[in-house]
Amino acid sequence: MAKMGRPKAENPKSSKISIRFTDEEYEQLKKCAVQNNQTITEAIRKGVRQLFETMQQ
Repeated sequence: MAKMGRPKAENPKSSKISIRFTDEEYEQLKKCAVQNNQTITEAIRKGVRQLFETMQQ
């Protein structure tokens, strides 16, 4: 019998964090996400990658 369910991801996202934002910061984040046609999570991930790349230079 074949396995049921969703296939496993190649690079699973297992680490989870919780962040508190001021109302102003949250609105800025939402605006950035909407303008770039991204979810808030995608916008945060992109920001972290850009910060890391800047630090490596």
